This record gives sequence, C-alpha cells and structure tokens, in this order.
Amino acid sequence: MKEFFKYTFATIVGMVLFFVITGIIGTMCIIGLVASDSSAKDVKDNSVMVLNLSGALEERSDDNFVDQFGGNQVSTTGLDDVLAAIKKAKSNDNIKGIYIKAGMLSSDSYASLQAIRKQLVNFKESGKWIVSYGDIYTQGTYYVCSVADKIFLNPSGQVDWHGLSSQPYFLKDLLAKFGVKMQLAKVGTYKSMPEMYTADKMSDANREQVTVYVNGIWKNICEDVSKSRKISVATLNSYADNLITFSDPKDYVKYKLVDKLVYADEIKAELNTLLKEKADKDINTLSVNDMAAVKGEKNKGDEIAVYYAYGEIVDSEEAGLFSKGNNIVTKPVCKDLKDLMEDDDVKAVVIRINSGGGSAYASEQIWHYIQLLKEKKPVVVSMGGMAASGGYYISSGANWIVAEPTTLTGSIGIFGMFPDVSELLTQKLGVKFDEVKTNKNSSFGTLSRPFNDEELAYLNKYIERGYNLFLSRVAEGRKMSTADVDKIAQGRVWLGQDAVNIKLVDELGGLDVAVEKAASLAKLKEYHTTSYPEKADWFNQLLDQFSDDSYADKKMQATFGEFYEPFKLLRTLNMQNAAQARLPFVLNIK
Repeated sequence: MKEFFKYTFATIVGMVLFFVITGIIGTMCIIGLVASDSSAKDVKDNSVMVLNLSGALEERSDDNFVDQFGGNQVSTTGLDDVLAAIKKAKSNDNIKGIYIKAGMLSSDSYASLQAIRKQLVNFKESGKWIVSYGDIYTQGTYYVCSVADKIFLNPSGQVDWHGLSSQPYFLKDLLAKFGVKMQLAKVGTYKSMPEMYTADKMSDANREQVTVYVNGIWKNICEDVSKSRKISVATLNSYADNLITFSDPKDYVKYKLVDKLVYADEIKAELNTLLKEKADKDINTLSVNDMAAVKGEKNKGDEIAVYYAYGEIVDSEEAGLFSKGNNIVTKPVCKDLKDLMEDDDVKAVVIRINSGGGSAYASEQIWHYIQLLKEKKPVVVSMGGMAASGGYYISSGANWIVAEPTTLTGSIGIFGMFPDVSELLTQKLGVKFDEVKTNKNSSFGTLSRPFNDEELAYLNKYIERGYNLFLSRVAEGRKMSTADVDKIAQGRVWLGQDAVNIKLVDELGGLDVAVEKAASLAKLKEYHTTSYPEKADWFNQLLDQFSDDSYADKKMQATFGEFYEPFKLLRTLNMQNAAQARLPFVLNIK
C-alpha cells in the first residue's frame, strides 16, 4: 500500500508539473503572437535584409519552439520562408539590399540552393544590391553567394571549391558478419537503392546514371557562377582540379572569386557605403523571420493552395525512417487532398514535392486522391530537390509538372527486400526450429530459412505487377504508351533538365512558375497563395517532446548521422510495404 501511494503521488506531481509548464509556455506563445502582430509594420527607410546561410535548409521550417526555447535545436531554415522573404524584400522600397552571411549551411540538395539563387537573381532585377561575407565559404554557400554584387572574405578565410563526388557505401559484408543476408525482388536495371544491402560496389548501370546526374549538377553550378563572376567554366574546373580550397586568401581575389578581404567588423562600413550613410551608423536590419512579420500586399483574388509533401512516403508514421512530421503519410495526406478538393474557395492546387519515394502502396493511394482532386480543379506539381521513384509516382498524374534543372526525378522502378536471418539465428545464436504445416507454402516468411526458388518466383511476380501498374500510371498521366515509358524507366534517375526532353517533366522553374501555371489553368486573373498543411501547433509540439520514440530517434540520428536511415530500415522492415519505390537514402553528392 505504501508503494501504491508513493507512485500515485509521483504521478500526480508529474501531471501538475506538466500542466504548469504547459501553461507557462502557452502564455509565452500568446505573448509572442501579440508581439508578432504588433511588429507587422512598415520597414524603416534604408533597411537591409540579412540572409543567414547556416544551419540546416529544409523544404519548410518546423518552427519547433520547444527546442528553440531550450536551445537544443540546430538552426533550421525553411526554403519557403527564404524565397518568400527575398520576394517581399524586392517589392519593399525601404529595403535597399540584401546582406548574405555565409556560414556552414547543410542543404537537402543543390536544387534548393539553385532555387534561392534564382530568387536572388530576380531580386537584383529591381536594381537593388546584394553583398555577401563569409569567414569560410562552403561550395554550396559560395554557389548561392556568387550572385552577389560584392563578395567579401575574411583575410584568413577559405573558399571551398573542389567539384562534386558521390560515394555510396555498401553494407552487405557488414550484415554477413552477423549472419544476415538480403533477398531481393526487383524490376529496373537502374534501380540502385537495394545495392546498399546486396552488393559491394556500384553496378555498371548505377555508375552510368550517377555519372550523368553528378556531372549535370556540376555543369549547372559552373555555368551559373561563370555568368555572375565572369569566369570561364574551363577556369572554374581548373580551380577545382587544383583544389584551391587551400589557397592563400589573397589568391581568391586574383582568381576573381572574391572582391575584397575584410574582417567581420568592417562589413558595417561597407554596407553603409552602399546605403550612402556614415561608416559607423547603425543599420536597420531584418532577418528572414522578421520579413514574415513585415506588412505585405493584402490577399487579392482567388486562392491557390500550395500543398507541401516532402520526406519519405509511408503507409503509417510508425513505418517512417525519418523524424516525425517529415514524412508523407498516406491517410493524413489523402484526407488533406480530399479537403482541398471539397473547398470551393480553393480554385487550383500546387503540390510541392520533395521526396525520394518509399512505399509503392502509399504512393498509389496518394496518386488516386490526386486524380480525384484533378477532376475538380487544376493540379500542378512543383518538384524540389527530388521527386523520384514514389515521388514521381504521385507527381505523374498532375495536369502539369515543373522541376528545377537539378531536380532528381524519374527512377520509375519497384523492388522488395526481405532479410534472411536464418544463419544469425541457427548458426551464430544456436536457435533450433521445428515445423508442422497444413499446406505447401504455409511456412512462407519463416525465420528458419531463406526463401526457396518457388517463393522468390511468387515475390518477383508481385513486384513485376507493381512495376507494370507504375508504368501505366505514368503512361496515363504523361499521355505516352507504356512501352515508351518503360524505355526511360527501369529505375533510372534523371535530372529535371533532361526529364523535360523525355516528357517526364513539362517545364523548368521553381514554385512561382508552378503557381503561375496553376493560375493559368484555372483562368484566374487575380490570385493569392495559401500554404498547406498547417504546421503543428505548440501544444502538439510539446506532446511530441514527451514521446520516447521521438527522443530516441533524435539521439540515434545525432549518433549515427547518415548511417541512421539504412539501419533503421532494417529495424522497421516488418512495418514496410513489401513493394518499395525509393531512391537510396544518402546520395552522397559532396
């Protein structure tokens, strides 16, 4: 009885503390919202927008105030917020320029960096200036910053410029040490994701496709930098070959990669010169977050919904390999699409997809709801860093598809992987099995042995049927024959710029281009956009912090880094759909 009262009391105390903390944080949120509303005012004259390129760049920021409040979160910047801020800064007469602080930015893809760079190029069309400064420019941040009118570098700084490489890793021999083998059923010569578990080097087909898209991305980077910095592509390649990353900083000025070497405290004077103010005058600055509170144009005309679908495509949240909230989960996504279909205020929908795929079954369900949505209103897909495999599956039925030149897309193929742990159990751990069964295949899927030839034949037929369905969906959406789709399918990954030529993509461009197309299809003269789905509110974020799974996932990701997803797939394989349409977890483009 004593123990009962002790634990009961502890539970009550815990609940009281939870609600007290919740109340405090809730009050702070309300205060923050009020403060945010009050800050939505006109910008002071001679202001500068500051674009901080550091931390993690994702499709959308999660605005996790709990982590931010506790100081436990690496800075996360949403691509959507960055693009919106630059666009708003262009139209605001009181903002005279943009100052880019180059840092250690981790981006999901070069396509996302390319989108920012294009928006900055568009900003300069207003006649306003852009200046960048960095202690060290990573190759990705330099690519973005190369659009600036003036590029400043610390006198002891670096510019990383080395080219691109992709180094996939293979786990077959590691698994074999534990007595585990992966049994594979696959359709698609170029479908490379299973190689991580079933091979010890790249197949010839995979090497071919990776060579094409890595060189294609690098060509885009060099051509863009060449145009802005007036340096030939051949010279830029020479710089990369000679690994100028370790050059004397003074040489970067000679190479025309940098305009001037200055210390961080001298930037203020440089900016004031452009603002035509005294060198020591304080500068009115606005961050990307500040720009969200700046008064903009009031919503006019009809609504175009921009629906963000990014992350892994999964049947359920539990089957996801990535942290909660960053998955395309079947039921909620289908419900959201149904809601948009029934919302008479929404006249067109742009689906922003950034996904390397996942479950073929989940992709088929989402594809179906996109077809239902398309019957009521135009649907345009805007592809982000990647919309490949399952990501292309759900894209294929749209009225129009827009991709960045360096978007990774296509990868039309299906596979199924099934672990054989019989050696681990029987030979390494000494587990013994016996058996009684009623029918010939009653023991299908047993842990005691690998699949036999007949069972593998059944699995291959199942995967083949999934591939044929995938082909038919693409053929229907792209108005092609299944035979023609098959020629460019086979799991092959294409760059957006190449996908246009083979009719997998309709047009090159970013989200703005997709929105304009949606407006055109819906015959709208005036329109505004609204983002969906709504981000998680503070209460649900707080509840997620108390989830053991969420905490464990964050710790595992921090510990294992890029190796986290491959090993979590093994742990969650029993929750995965048998047919998978996905890219490798880590493309290792560096």
